[in-house]
Amino acid sequence: MEIINRRQRMASIARKIRRENKTVALVPTMGALHDGHFALIREARQSADVVIVSIFVNPAQFNDKNDLESYPRDLMADTAALAGFDVDYVFAPETAEIYPDGFSTYVYVEGVSEGLEGSARPGHFRGVATIVTILFNAIRPDLAFFGQKDAQQVAVVKRLTLDLGFETEIVVVPTVREKSGLALSSRNSLLTDEQRLKAAVIYRGLSAAQAEFRKGNRKASELIEIARRIIESEPEARIDYIAATDAETLEPVESIGDRPVLLSTAVYFGRVRLIDNVILENGQ
Repeated sequence: MEIINRRQRMASIARKIRRENKTVALVPTMGALHDGHFALIREARQSADVVIVSIFVNPAQFNDKNDLESYPRDLMADTAALAGFDVDYVFAPETAEIYPDGFSTYVYVEGVSEGLEGSARPGHFRGVATIVTILFNAIRPDLAFFGQKDAQQVAVVKRLTLDLGFETEIVVVPTVREKSGLALSSRNSLLTDEQRLKAAVIYRGLSAAQAEFRKGNRKASELIEIARRIIESEPEARIDYIAATDAETLEPVESIGDRPVLLSTAVYFGRVRLIDNVILENGQ
């Protein structure tokens, strides 16, 4: 496993791999790696000749300076963990390598970047779209792996990939959860042990709404209310939003028909903001 810090060298290696007619899988991360990331890496390892994991805490996708400063970072621990997953390259650039002095070009995907996380975190998806574009340009991966937990990010990346003509297949891997049901996230490390247990109420609420959907309830407002009541039963939980949207366009829906619907939420525990979602789809 080779650790690469320079963008130009990463691009040079990627060109060499392509000349050898080998397939490349990219797993973009911001570090603080956990079992959710490792699930992406295992899928990537089974799907391509060469696996590249990027580790970069992207300042452009943080709209809160305190959030950026408190985001967990431990490159040494992350690279040590990756040694057990047969990763070929780790691309871990410094901020100045990605955003040098004078950097002034950003990518914004209209429509799917707005609403939900886009409303709560202005500029977030502009930062996501920009770093993904930079990574895709440098590496030109055949496959790129993302987790379902970040469903709106997936929608943004899929739209970007289509619109800008990247020849990269976007592979979405199901959310990995703790035994309690809490979705794995690097932010979980910022919770106290007590908060971590209490935060399992998020998935309980979403699961209850999904169970009601499977019984035949197709009214989005009623399913949202079921999830809301359960999550609000935990006094420490503070709901930012719960929404039912088309899974592809992220447009709000009133009733669930033939197209998959994303039931998503963001909930605060103290100062830590957690997101999660489930898919509501006929035939479940």
